[in-house]
Amino acid sequence: MKSLNTFLRMLKNRSGATVIEYCLIAGIISIAIVGGATMLGNSANNSFNAVQAGFTS
Repeated sequence: MKSLNTFLRMLKNRSGATVIEYCLIAGIISIAIVGGATMLGNSANNSFNAVQAGFTS
């Protein structure tokens, strides 16, 4: 019976939900940062390729 009370008390505890929410927010922010850095890197690469093509032609 004691383990059942412990389990029910864990179900009522909401602090774990807050941690999960913060982890989801951090994950979304990190995905946005990686996506932005990738787009910036591709743009810079295209610019350098255009400069290189200007010198070789």
